[in-house]
Parts: sequence; structure tokens; C-alpha cells
Amino acid sequence: MGRLSANARWGRWLRNTAGVAALSCLALSHPVAAQNETSAPGGAWLTPELKATAQQLIQTATHDRTAYELVESLTTEVGARLAGSEAEARARQWALREMQRLAFANVREEPFKVWHWQRGHEHAAIVSPFPQSLSITALGHSVGTPEGGIRAEVVRFATLDDLKEATAEQVRGKIVFVDEGTTRTQDGSGYGMAVQKRSGAAAIAGPLGAVAALIRSVGTDHHRFPHTGVMRYPDEGAAIPAAALAAPDADQLGRALKRGAVTVQLELHSEGGGRRQDAWTGNDEQLAPSGNVIAEVAGETDEIVLLGAHLDSWDLGTGAIDDGAGVGIIMAAAHLIQQLPQRPKRTIRVVLFGAEEVGIAGAKAYADKYERSLAKHVIAAESDFGARKIWRFQTAFGDDQLAKKDAFLRVFRELGITPGDNNARGGPDLTFLRLAGVPVVSLTQNGWDYFDLHHTADDTFDKIDPEELAQNVASYAAFAWLAANIEGGFRAENAPD
Repeated sequence: MGRLSANARWGRWLRNTAGVAALSCLALSHPVAAQNETSAPGGAWLTPELKATAQQLIQTATHDRTAYELVESLTTEVGARLAGSEAEARARQWALREMQRLAFANVREEPFKVWHWQRGHEHAAIVSPFPQSLSITALGHSVGTPEGGIRAEVVRFATLDDLKEATAEQVRGKIVFVDEGTTRTQDGSGYGMAVQKRSGAAAIAGPLGAVAALIRSVGTDHHRFPHTGVMRYPDEGAAIPAAALAAPDADQLGRALKRGAVTVQLELHSEGGGRRQDAWTGNDEQLAPSGNVIAEVAGETDEIVLLGAHLDSWDLGTGAIDDGAGVGIIMAAAHLIQQLPQRPKRTIRVVLFGAEEVGIAGAKAYADKYERSLAKHVIAAESDFGARKIWRFQTAFGDDQLAKKDAFLRVFRELGITPGDNNARGGPDLTFLRLAGVPVVSLTQNGWDYFDLHHTADDTFDKIDPEELAQNVASYAAFAWLAANIEGGFRAENAPD
């Protein structure tokens, strides 16, 4: 791949300053921009030197193609990267190579083991009264069907709550179909409600005597691309096969059921599915290699500003949106800081987590390994919501540190980023760090169409807009630089280490 030199990128920026100015004008329409520079509380921490360097990073990032080229490379040279697979191992080798090429410090792989599940042949069809095929995909960790598949009558439930109220008499010997939809929202909040049926349908229906579970895909599109994703079985009761229907096929099955009894034939030939406590538990014979890949921009101290993304993906597409984009964003952002003539005060650590999709196993491995040094983790952010523009900045600072949020917002305003609340979650791979008291932030992307592509065969490189991706890089680079250099931390003063 051809890559622009730093001088070429700088020249391109000089020719396109009008674009940067346009971004600035857009941001100035927000009330935050109307604050007095000298009186706003962030002024105590945002020195002129810090602000100037952050703005330089933004200007350079706006026209830098490093992230776009990294995502292209990962999705082309590796493709889908299912946790515990040979492809995920190749992705780790790719990451090590690219991190070394970008001249990061302390490049390393930190291995762990994980449950490995493998998709096989899958097929579903209405066999009566209206014979026709259905577009489905097995849910991750689902068991396969018996030899010859399962043929049974379908019973529909409009919501997961309706299934929870069902009796064994209603579902015994039948294929349960949960037809609950997903609400489209900019911040992705509709996903939290809808995804419960993915974990819950088989877990509830199996112990009641159902022979299989189908769900309407957890997605907002209306294409014949079913959405996969991990599911769970209860500690007791039958582990039954589980699959997701593409939205048009869920509609079709629902219409057929309105006309009377419907029988479906289901075949799933997946391997490695079944009951397990967590993605990271089991004996060596049951587990496969995985790992986190880590690199650093060395700072003057051993305090850590962590930038995260996950390296694995589901196996249907090439994992460009989820989460190849995040990988490219945080690597490119850290690389811009690596190229500065001055070092950051704190070390910026880039963590590409393994096995996120099957139960945040890499996040657990990282938190366990660094348990004794989490007090040195000053703040963390994760990019795991696609490649659209960042529009909101949420924090999880100590109340007595919240005034520092304004220092970031002053710099972010030219990127069109608005203030959010102080209830940031940070991202799935930061779960254990957040629970351990590490402050996190969320640089929230526009997720309006994220769940059109999420966990489908349509999650491919052509969906990424290079200009929007560059805005993400600019945001993460500015954030990391400020977080690494602002005096003091972001925890409450009396927070325990």
C-alpha cells in the first residue's frame, strides 16, 4: 500500500484549510463554544502549549490516511477474525508487525486461552404449509442440531418478556420464535433492550422443553443479512440450537403464522457450542489460543493513558466496522503523538483486545494481569462503535475533577463534539477497569446505521468513509495528548487506589 509522507500530509492540509475552518464554524454554533476562554473552568488545566499541540494533532489527523490504510490492510490480509481461530492468530501477527512498523515502544503479545466455537453449514426452511427457504445464521456458542436437523411447529412470541411468561405446555416440542425488533437510535441505546433476546431465548425456552430457538436478528436493517452474536445457556436444562433470522425472513415467518400452523426445518452444524460459565474458563483441552496485543508511546512517567479496541470479529463479514475501524483509529491516533518532537508526560498504551465478541475474555485477561498497577491507569477510552463521526464526549470523572472536562471540550469544539454526561461506560473491553475504579470516557460516534451492519456479512471495508474515520483519529489523538499531559488525575481525590 502507498502511504503519504508526513510532509505530503502536511502539504495536503495546507491546501485544505478551508475544510478545517468549516468544521470550526459548525462547532461554534454550539453553546459550549460561547464560553469565555479565560473564565471557563478548563482554563486552569489547558495551557496554551497543550492546546496548540492538540490543535496541531487535529489538523494533521484530518488529512492523515494511516487509519484508513490500517483497516484496509487488516480486513484484506486477514479478513474475519473469530476468537480462538487461526485467523485471529494471524491478526495478532499483523498487529505486531504494524505496531513495529509504526515505531511504537514495548510492542508485545500477551497470550491467554478462550473457548473456540466454529460455525458450520446452516439452513432453515418453512416446510409447511408454504415451502420456502429462510435466511438464518447460528448464534455464537449455539449447539448444533441432531443429524438430519430438527423439524417442528413454530410458536411465536412478540417479545422476550412474553416468552418469560410462557408455560411448558405452550412450547414443549416446538421451535420458539421471539419476534422482538430493535429501535434505531443515534447512540445505540436501542441495542441494550433488543440484545436480551439473543442471550435469553434459548436459555428460557430450553428448560421449558422447546427443541430450538429462533430470534429476529438484533439489527435495524431490512436486508437479508442475519446478525450473529454470542448467546448463553442456563446452568441447568436442555441446551437447544439457536439462530437468528434476517429481518425480512422474520417478517415472512410472522405473516405465515398469521395464516395458521407453520412447520420449520432447521439445520445447524456448528461445533464447540454448549454450556460454559464464561468465555475464559475451562480446561486446556477445551480452550484455544488467543491474546491481547499491546504497544506504547513512551512517556516521562509510568502512569498510563489507555486507548483500546478489539482485534477479533465475527466470522460473517470482514470485521471492518466491528472493530477494524477502532483498531485503525487508536493506532493512528497514537502514531501521530509518537511522531511529535516532544514526549507526553504519561505513557499512552494501545491495547488491541482479543476475544471481545465471545465474552470480553481479553478484557478479563488484561485486568487480571495488571491488577496491581491499575492505580497507575489514569484514564481509558475504547473505540468500538464503528467509523462514523464522533458527536459527544462523556466522562466518568470524580465529581471534584469534573471541571477538567471543559479542557477537552475547548479543543473538541472544532470537531463538532458536544458535551455529554458524567456516566460514561467507556466500552465493553474497559468493563473490568471501570469496575476497578479507573476513570473512563466515551467518544460517542454516530451510531444511526451501526446496527444495520453489526455482526453481519455486510460488515465490510467499503462501508468506511475516510473523512469520518479521520475525524475519529483527530478526536482520539487530541484526547490522548491532553489526558497524558493535564496536571493531576481524573479520580476523586479520596478515591481508593
